[in-house]
Amino acid sequence: MIDYDKILSGKIKQMKPSGIRKFFDIAQQLEGVISLGVGEPDFKTPWLIRQEAISTLERGKTCYTANAGLMELRREISAYLQRKIRVGYSPEKEIIVTVGGSEGIDLCIRSIIEQGDEVLITEPSFVCYKPLAEICGAKTVVIETKAEDEFRLTAKELKEKITDKTKLLILPYPNNPTGAIMRREDLEEIAEVLRDTNIVVISDEIYSELTYSGKHCSIASIDGMRERTLVINGFSKSFAMTGWRLGFVAGPKEIISQILKLHQYAIMSSPTTSQYAAITALKSCESDIAKMRDEYNMRRRYLVDAFNKLGLECFAPQGAFYVFPCIKSTGLSSVDFCEKLVFSKKVAVVPGDAFGKCGEGYIRVSYAYSLNHLREAIKRIGEFLEELKNVNIQ
Repeated sequence: MIDYDKILSGKIKQMKPSGIRKFFDIAQQLEGVISLGVGEPDFKTPWLIRQEAISTLERGKTCYTANAGLMELRREISAYLQRKIRVGYSPEKEIIVTVGGSEGIDLCIRSIIEQGDEVLITEPSFVCYKPLAEICGAKTVVIETKAEDEFRLTAKELKEKITDKTKLLILPYPNNPTGAIMRREDLEEIAEVLRDTNIVVISDEIYSELTYSGKHCSIASIDGMRERTLVINGFSKSFAMTGWRLGFVAGPKEIISQILKLHQYAIMSSPTTSQYAAITALKSCESDIAKMRDEYNMRRRYLVDAFNKLGLECFAPQGAFYVFPCIKSTGLSSVDFCEKLVFSKKVAVVPGDAFGKCGEGYIRVSYAYSLNHLREAIKRIGEFLEELKNVNIQ
């Protein structure tokens, strides 16, 4: 008998499965569950994008592309970044098309980190940053953000965590799970801390188009930061193209040229059909983004108001499509709350501690679902809270 325990990587065995998937899997197994756990738009990919993909397949455009992606797509990404964040990137040397933003994150971390380096990660945040850094041998240093700071990273907290081993800061705004954003003045303060260091920033801006208060600001646009920032974005959230698996990384050519080597060996090139479709998305579908953003905004306002009325204090997010209500008043842990809720009322949400220890006492609720869907979920959560209250009284 083969001893798999001796074969498998110790780091992989120690890695915890995603806390998001656990409750998604539970929801899949129960009938009648309203799942608010997955960050996937409920909108269909705009028709023009789908139409271009169909046309591309009919014309037989199914070969590999250049490793870095179709040049036409990279030119459109370059123009998009110039429009949106006012930063210029060379399509030839400073942009790589990736298999979703997730591959972009992985490539950036693996291309920069060596054994013993320290990586600063703001939490609560998306679940992949920490395990990807640790599998590379990094020491991950968490910077806990707080509700009283609107879950923003402060310059003071950043400065306190920097050591001579710090190599990378992961800055994920608009934020998943809190919906927090960083304004230009906040980023100016962060930039002031970083300018005289050799610290690289991975700026995960996958939710940049879903900003409800003012316009999204990228740290790459702040004076002196372009040279040390890798901007990650993609098509999944903004264009409702999750299954198309397409993202991109933009950054200094000195770093991008090294990232490209890893991408060549690991992936070859991103899906060809998706790349052609993405060209159409960038050229012709910004009005679709605006319509989806308006709908999300309405749902956002509804949920914040509803949770506060239920007695679960809820920070008003200004980005992404999540709310992060506090459930500490119930006396339950985040996991207990979510487990009891899904089994008793068939509503699936994600415990806050899935996004870092400081997420304990919160739950993540996605509003990438219809208003009717959300209303029914709120009704059931209200019933759940009433039953909890009655149990506690007894």
